[in-house]
Amino acid sequence: MKKGVFFTLSVIGLALIVVGLCYLKSAEEAQGVMRVLPYYCIGIGCGAFGHGMGEILSSRAVKNAADIRKQIEIEKKDERNIAISNYAKGKAYDAMIYIFGALIISFGLMNIDLYILLMLVFAYLLVEGISIYYRCKYDKEM
Repeated sequence: MKKGVFFTLSVIGLALIVVGLCYLKSAEEAQGVMRVLPYYCIGIGCGAFGHGMGEILSSRAVKNAADIRKQIEIEKKDERNIAISNYAKGKAYDAMIYIFGALIISFGLMNIDLYILLMLVFAYLLVEGISIYYRCKYDKEM
């Protein structure tokens, strides 16, 4: 991406942080969604600002070093690194399935709100559905 996109992302992130902090200080008795909105703004703003500034600083660090930039590009496109990354994602997915399932069962036994439990179950089934979709897609391709 271009450097302007990351600069814009950083500015938007910083603006979200400021808006979240200002609303957090000014809101007296917020109700419902408005109670958590400043925290969402701060969280999303921190993520956007950090990502944008990280990319800007990393591009400036290798700006005058063509050999380092070329080495980074080679490492990003290296088949071994891609295979290791995909293997790690697969292991994390396998662990996530059991952890997410245990979390849903424990929340069900704790009698939490039904809406929250249904959202967790929906998210769990969505992840499983995506996994099945790509499994079928790649089985046909390979």
